[in-house]
Amino acid sequence: MRQQLLFYDFSKNLVKISEIGDSLEKLDEAIDWSIFRKKLKAIRKNRTGTGGRPAFDEIIMFKALVLQQLYELSDDQIEFQIRDRLSFMRFPGVHSFTDIPDSKTTWLFREKLGENNLVRKLFDLFSKMLDQKGLGAQKGHIIDATIVSAPKQRNSRKENLEVKNGTVPDDWKKNPHKLAQKDIDARWLKKNGERYFGYKNHVVADVKGRFVRDYSVSPASAHDSQAAPALLSKIAKGDKIYGDSAYHSDEISEVINRRKLNPKICSKGKRGAPLTQGQMKTNRKISKIRSRIERIFGRMTHMNNLCVRTIGGTRAATCIGFQNLVYNMDRYAYLTR
Repeated sequence: MRQQLLFYDFSKNLVKISEIGDSLEKLDEAIDWSIFRKKLKAIRKNRTGTGGRPAFDEIIMFKALVLQQLYELSDDQIEFQIRDRLSFMRFPGVHSFTDIPDSKTTWLFREKLGENNLVRKLFDLFSKMLDQKGLGAQKGHIIDATIVSAPKQRNSRKENLEVKNGTVPDDWKKNPHKLAQKDIDARWLKKNGERYFGYKNHVVADVKGRFVRDYSVSPASAHDSQAAPALLSKIAKGDKIYGDSAYHSDEISEVINRRKLNPKICSKGKRGAPLTQGQMKTNRKISKIRSRIERIFGRMTHMNNLCVRTIGGTRAATCIGFQNLVYNMDRYAYLTR
């Protein structure tokens, strides 16, 4: 009797949570999760052996990763929070405590996403859905990049120099366990007097909807403009492209001309040739639109603090790509309320 009363209380409490306002419930209702199932099933194809408990439902696993990105949770914490919070249990569709994936299972599922390059495919799939819903890119694109922090490495100067030169220190090679904890892909960057370690998330977003339309991941030390040619080559001919002065280069200009894009790039002053009043006025007009991308990065910072907890470029690319996908989901849910 007491147990029945407890489940009744849970049900009543969920109703009350909905009445107060559950953002996760709104997100769940806005997204058609079934569109991802076919892609996610690819993870199960390589599963061998018989017996044992059935695999967790791929949509439950996928939603657990979405929760991780929304609230910057570790694998251990996402298991704890789903067990502890009713709204977190309802969102992935868990109906029993035995259906909650443990931290190791969550880690393995994310690893499989990276191994199969599925995050990019899932991102493209959701982008296609946005186009079908009439939310395709409008009024041009904005290109920019933001730093995504990674766990800092405590290396000696000699070790850092070797890694920077593209070699692995001999001591690390002799100790596989130590090497597994060393990120040889991330790089240091000094910006505005502060030092950062990690990667860069290079994105192209549309002006009106503020959805991320394409992205690429690089070490933090890479200049913002290095990823631009590949990203710009996918933009429709004649489209406007907004960017700050970092995107002034001959290679970028060549892509813009070849694609017949309409460049709205802030002018850059040079030594002995400062910006004219006209250029500064034009820059201010461009910046009013270009700065909209800062709202995207601001929302990402609110969700996951623009960081990754993983080690290595492949895993970082998986997590950063997933951050972009979850941002788009969150944005879509907001616009369709």
